[in-house]
Amino acid sequence: MKRWLSNAEVSLGNHSDRLNAINIFPVADGDTGTNLYLTMRAASAAAAELDTQDIGELLSAAGRSAMEQARGNSGTLLSVFLTAMAEPLHGSTRLSAPQLAMALDRAQLRSWSVLSDPVPGTMLSVLEEAARGASRVEAAQMGDDSNAGLADTLRAMMRAALAAVVRTEEQLQTLTDARVVDAGGVGFLLVLDALRAAALGEELQGELLDGLHGYDVQDPHIHSRQPQLEGVEVMCTITLSPLDAATMRLSLDELGESVIMSAVSPVGEGYRWRVHVHTPDAGAVLELLRTVGEPTNVTITELSANGHQTTEIAQVPLSEDTASGGDLAREA
Repeated sequence: MKRWLSNAEVSLGNHSDRLNAINIFPVADGDTGTNLYLTMRAASAAAAELDTQDIGELLSAAGRSAMEQARGNSGTLLSVFLTAMAEPLHGSTRLSAPQLAMALDRAQLRSWSVLSDPVPGTMLSVLEEAARGASRVEAAQMGDDSNAGLADTLRAMMRAALAAVVRTEEQLQTLTDARVVDAGGVGFLLVLDALRAAALGEELQGELLDGLHGYDVQDPHIHSRQPQLEGVEVMCTITLSPLDAATMRLSLDELGESVIMSAVSPVGEGYRWRVHVHTPDAGAVLELLRTVGEPTNVTITELSANGHQTTEIAQVPLSEDTASGGDLAREA
């Protein structure tokens, strides 16, 4: 499992430029590859430091670290995938076909639920189809815990995931018009291939992405030709009760789009939540959050990209406070 996360980090790093180039949904800000890589790097580092034989415990720690340092929509969903996948694996010291199918199914259910407005044609669709592909394998259905059964399930997972990536171009009009597959879906495919390779002691599939529309190294940065969205991406961590979290999701939906709220860890009678939203008014979002708690680890990033770079325009460490949401927005 440590080798999986490490190999996935390397693979995402190697492909980050091309993933950035085809990143046009939900906004054409050209940072999906970078966000996935940095988020996986946090997960891999946390796993490397943990001394345990419990693969659920390992993935849970990796997922929590990824969640605290998640970047963008794609990074947040990747961290949700890891933490949710860990849940049915606690107490296990090896991965089997039935466990893999169960973990993927839990992860896809959780990933769809954290978004206020999930849509097909994204990495959510790829995860969902990967889970379905794994669950249809006889070994997963019959409780076969052999290595051969796991191999069959991993390969079925990859076939389903690759087919889902190809379909993303047809599922979102933005992708159809640009003749490109979804960047997050491709990145997630690389993560799954790293799992297959690590579990089976095989190499990553160098030809895996051959033929995917927009993924030719000769193609320009497709995202730079797309309309730029005004506003910023706000991300933070905050401790909320379940009721406050549900209310906050509804309120954030009114202030912006691409709202993601995912529980990181329990704290007293509530949870630490990782919050993500695209909004035209960062100050209003921070002001809203302060009505129920104190947001920490705040980042505010421009949605309009210059080339394929995003600009981080505010970082609030745990120990600092900003004068007001409005002041922060004006400073940005």
